[in-house]
Amino acid sequence: MSQLAQWRKQNWVRIGIDGSIKGPCGTSKDKKNPDRCLPKKKALSLTKSERASTARKKKAAGTKGKTVVANTPKARVRTA
Repeated sequence: MSQLAQWRKQNWVRIGIDGSIKGPCGTSKDKKNPDRCLPKKKALSLTKSERASTARKKKAAGTKGKTVVANTPKARVRTA
């Protein structure tokens, strides 16, 4: 199975800076500084504060113009 096919099967969701799951990835209103996205399974395995931490890291770097921001260690997604 290709990487893209695996990615599509993971059902990615958008994480708000408060740590809540906001909906499907790609639905952020702020296109210049979008919310953090994670696979749903990974998002549900984290505590609300862990999700908030990685989302805040992404938003903070996004305000400085960065588009690719690494996850926090607990939110890291492993690829097969």
